[in-house]
Amino acid sequence: MIPDYSKVHSKFKLDRNHYSFEDLDEVAYSFVKEGRPFEQDIGNFLLDWLDKKDYITVNTSGSTGKPKPIKISKQGMVNSAVATGNYLKLNPGDTALYCLPAHYIAGKMMLVRAIILGLELDLRQPTSQPIFDYKKHYDFVAMVPLQLEKIYGYCDAIKTIIVGGAPVSNNLKKAIQGIRSNVYETYGMTETITHIALKKLNNFGEAGSVASSHFKTLPNILLSQDERNCLVIDAPKISTEPIVTNDIVKLYSETEFEWLGRFDNIINSGGIKFSPEQIEAKLQNKIKQRFFIASEKDERLGEQVILVVEDESNTMADSVFSELEKFEKPKAIYNVAQFNETTSGKIQRSKILKQLKVHN
Repeated sequence: MIPDYSKVHSKFKLDRNHYSFEDLDEVAYSFVKEGRPFEQDIGNFLLDWLDKKDYITVNTSGSTGKPKPIKISKQGMVNSAVATGNYLKLNPGDTALYCLPAHYIAGKMMLVRAIILGLELDLRQPTSQPIFDYKKHYDFVAMVPLQLEKIYGYCDAIKTIIVGGAPVSNNLKKAIQGIRSNVYETYGMTETITHIALKKLNNFGEAGSVASSHFKTLPNILLSQDERNCLVIDAPKISTEPIVTNDIVKLYSETEFEWLGRFDNIINSGGIKFSPEQIEAKLQNKIKQRFFIASEKDERLGEQVILVVEDESNTMADSVFSELEKFEKPKAIYNVAQFNETTSGKIQRSKILKQLKVHN
């Protein structure tokens, strides 16, 4: 039986203290009035969660445009929490670590999972390098790639880590092969109430649980594609309508897919269409600095491929592009001293291109 959003699990603890539904109201007010900034965010979310409305209002991430407010169902958040708990075999009394900001959906959902699933949640300030007891056993932690990059050498006491909010680099994937935690990359967005699919990134952890090249959905979620080959998500327990994304995917089944790139990033150069993300994958091990592929207007080709690199220089050896096809090779290289990014570490491509005055 799916729990109701107005209930608090009897095993739920926040910093080692159990609170009832009514108690949480006092905790929320205390955080808002006396807490540190991240605790104030938690308090504000708890007040929204405890009110009489059946929804909360959240902002989208802003990685592909201006953040916009949307309403999401509280019961949908509960259903998402239960689906994650079932997939990852989380049990009442399991320990979890909070280190993501509550003003985004990922941080809110860590609180909801704890309240609904009966987890013992330790609150820590969301920073690029979370500070916590590295020797304490945790059953479940959610992080962004930047956080995992900073602490992967200290997570042998963590059973399961989910990482999302931004792409996981090849270098980080290689680095985590030696850790004992089960590490999963997530796929999702604010509209899907955080992740709807997971992909195992390492071969350690559970017996027989090995790294995968594609994502597998949580329970009760089915997938299809539209005419653009973009992913369509049918998740009736989360959304009353199918969610049409701009993510181009290779579909293996109704529950498994490989992410290929964003439809709105597609480059049409001389009639040939390119996915920037696929070109970036070929360059990942060739360029040490952060970078991305984009396009700019060209009179002859319509659009031409460009490379934007986070560096003081735009000089790049020709050998870097040796694995690219002729039309994939950047026709221009731009450099930016520091990339604009969201708090989860996503590069804000459109903002950077606007800063460079690139017309795409």
